[in-house]
Amino acid sequence: MYLGTDYYPEHWVYPYAGTPEQPEARWERDAELMVAAGISAVRMGEFSWGLYEPEEGQYDFGWMQRAMDVMGRVGIKIVLGTPTAAPPLWLARKHPEILPVDDHGLLRHPGTRKAYCTNSDVFWEYCRKIITALAQNLGKHPQLIGWQIDNGLGGHRTVSSFNEDTRREWHAWLKAKYQTIDRLNDLLGLRFWAQTVTDWDQVPMPLIAPTVHNPALVVDWMRFSSDTLVAFVRMQADLLRQFTPQLPVTNNLRALSRNFDHFDVAQVLDFVGMDSEATIKSRSSENACALDMMRSLKKTDIRTPGGGNCGFWIVEQKAGNVDWQDVNSLVRPGVVRLFTYQSISRGATGILYFFWRQPRIGSEKFYGGVLTHEGVGENRVYKEISQVGDEMKLLAPILADTRVVAETCILISHENDWALQQHPQPNRFFNQREHIQLFYNALHDRNIAVDFCRPTEDLSRYKLVIAPSLHLLAGGEADLLKLYIQNGGTLVGTFNTGLVDEHHISPDTGYPHDLTDVFGMDVIEFDPLPPGEENLLTFKGAFPTSHLHPARLWCDLIEPRECQILATYAKDFYAGRPAMIMNTYGLGKAVYIGTMSHQHFYYDLIVWLRQLCNIFPLLKVPDTVEVSLRQTADGARKVYFLLNHQPTPVRIHFYKPAHDYLTGSTLQGNYDLPPHGVLVIDEQAARNQTPAAEA
Repeated sequence: MYLGTDYYPEHWVYPYAGTPEQPEARWERDAELMVAAGISAVRMGEFSWGLYEPEEGQYDFGWMQRAMDVMGRVGIKIVLGTPTAAPPLWLARKHPEILPVDDHGLLRHPGTRKAYCTNSDVFWEYCRKIITALAQNLGKHPQLIGWQIDNGLGGHRTVSSFNEDTRREWHAWLKAKYQTIDRLNDLLGLRFWAQTVTDWDQVPMPLIAPTVHNPALVVDWMRFSSDTLVAFVRMQADLLRQFTPQLPVTNNLRALSRNFDHFDVAQVLDFVGMDSEATIKSRSSENACALDMMRSLKKTDIRTPGGGNCGFWIVEQKAGNVDWQDVNSLVRPGVVRLFTYQSISRGATGILYFFWRQPRIGSEKFYGGVLTHEGVGENRVYKEISQVGDEMKLLAPILADTRVVAETCILISHENDWALQQHPQPNRFFNQREHIQLFYNALHDRNIAVDFCRPTEDLSRYKLVIAPSLHLLAGGEADLLKLYIQNGGTLVGTFNTGLVDEHHISPDTGYPHDLTDVFGMDVIEFDPLPPGEENLLTFKGAFPTSHLHPARLWCDLIEPRECQILATYAKDFYAGRPAMIMNTYGLGKAVYIGTMSHQHFYYDLIVWLRQLCNIFPLLKVPDTVEVSLRQTADGARKVYFLLNHQPTPVRIHFYKPAHDYLTGSTLQGNYDLPPHGVLVIDEQAARNQTPAAEA
């Protein structure tokens, strides 16, 4: 387990720190403060190209070598970033063709980070040169334990650029995919508005136009842009492995918030790294969802620093306030520690806090850090993280080789997300991430572990698979879902599923595409509802209802065949029609929910599905306590985390003694988990855990 920070030694030299005689003196003091706080690793160098290479071919790695030596003398390990996210100004002046062009056809100018086109062969060549020089000069440093490739992939709307280099590669990508012009015209549906082409060079890039481009073409453009970015990452990873094969590589991904396939990127990396913005989330479940998404990107062939074979890293865990909201409020006491434990409880094996110290220069001066501008080490956040550092020394041996194991998964697909971004849509108020979050909140709040998967993954390990609104569903994906159900799995599908195939062509065999036999019904029409307007659901049989449940945003009109009807609509011309059904298919069951409801419905749904699938919550605790479990692969060691996200205490009752790893004490009887408090307990305690009162 690594507890670390993101350190920028280039910020802390004279005249911003140190003295004229000892311009780098501050580095020693920072290293001392890090050790005192329990910091064991730093990330450095991801924006240093212009300092490494101030003029073309004139390299200076000496300053970073000295910074690494300072860390080495106190035993701190190092992850180095490749500096390709911030090309130097001399490169843009010499080769302005590397600068990105946006979808308005306007050039984006140099002078900041991300000023590059990922399709530029010239840029790739200069990247190879700086990475080679970096690896040759610093790759054998004894403290180096890993690499971070680039920084913030796709940030600042740079997944796509519209340069001439891009145009040539776009046409080559289309030619490789479709082989013939006729096939391209047919599968992209270019007959619509008579936009057929007779030559590859005629296929447009989706620049801003009088109205929308063909959605099939735009989804292909997003596939192409994603493939380009993945190839850029692979180029760097292959080069680093050539020079330092023993060192794993990662990146600081965001939680599926950018338009490239994060699963594809993760397969190129040795382990997943992510940026966490937990401290600004309004709900603990939103951050938990992001953590579970990122952990799920890479489930096998993991290689982390220190020889680990499971887990992921938080490469940037916010140590304080951000600086890019309208109002950047302080993070309250205890919250940084709480979210650190939430990350660890969901499988993280490395946590690096961003920043180490608030920079005195540049555009991020008021971004929160472990240290404030003064850099003394007496501030609140430094003391809080020092507490975490002391606790990690106790927990590291307990957490070794443990991981998160889930019996439930939620399906996500980047191609589906891209299709849902195209306009017009049946209901522009529908938001896929919000839909997913409704399911996730219910699972999270009932303490059921969740993975996220692509529809093409092996789903056989899961008792329950939830597939919210797979609007774009490829024929091969539908076949794999059928196989999962036939073999005994339970699938929950929803409205807005299978409306188009992988070519963005709507089926003529009914909705949902290729799954009507699985669900034993057809969706004959669907009725999108505006915000504020709703229908009502009437339930049949044993489905539990704690509230009156509305039908919102979308109502599928279902024509049942052999399926069992679980709920119907109560109003409008389709009153009495099925809104929710279940069908037996092979050895498994397929549930279909034809509408979207409020959060209480999803709580009731999960209660019902738990019984249907024999899924049990990790622990029975008061509703406001979040529970997570890490265990060894053989299940011999289990470590439970109990987190209180509330600003008030929560009472838990231990009917039998329990061991608290953080204090070494034995817990018995009533225990008040403090505001933003954390418990880490052993399996024996967990088995005897019950709530003080019914939720």
